[in-house]
Parts: sequence; structure tokens; C-alpha cells
Amino acid sequence: MQAMDMMPMVADLIGSTSESVGWLVHLFNSALFGAIFALLFGRWIGDLGPAAVLGLLYGVFWWLVGALWIMPAWLGMSEMIFEIGNAQWQSFVGHLFYGLLLAVTYVLLAPRLARR
Repeated sequence: MQAMDMMPMVADLIGSTSESVGWLVHLFNSALFGAIFALLFGRWIGDLGPAAVLGLLYGVFWWLVGALWIMPAWLGMSEMIFEIGNAQWQSFVGHLFYGLLLAVTYVLLAPRLARR
């Protein structure tokens, strides 16, 4: 998103144009959605394979709901809702990476955290 100069648009979700605020909003959402993933699916995933698939699906879900629906609707860009172009495909890849990284990190860290 940084490379596509999208952070000011993310900041606009809370009425700012600051790139730094955009990063804070995006990181907050990522942490929130990561916690939701752990709460919803944590008890069912223990192996990397199923976790990776679930993480990829979770990334696709947030791409569809967040990037293609909520964000353009929130910003008053109704003509962009579910509109898919080059920027949206780049966003898709980013959301896949997020979901995969989230799930793999969860599977690797959850047992260590549970021991404490």
C-alpha cells in the first residue's frame, strides 16, 4: 500500500490525510482482524497446512469485505465498490500475504504462548 501511495486514503477513513495516520489505522485494523482470526479459528487449527489454507481464505475475505466494499463505501466512492483493476489485484496479493502470514505465525506462536 505504501508503494501505491494508498496510506493517505486509509487515513481518510478517520478524516485525516497523513501517511503516518494511515499506517496507524492500517496496523490497528490488521491487529484487530488478527485477534478476530485467533478467536474464531484458533481452536481448530494446529497444523501448518490447514492453517495456511484458512489464512489465505481469511485474506480473501478481508479483501472482498474491506478493500472492495467497506473502504470505498466509507469514503463515498460508490462507483468503486467491487470494482477490480490493477490496484485491487495488488491489494488482493497483499491480503493473501497477510492471511498466510497471520495463520502461520499463529500456528507457530500459539503453543509457545500457551505454555506461559
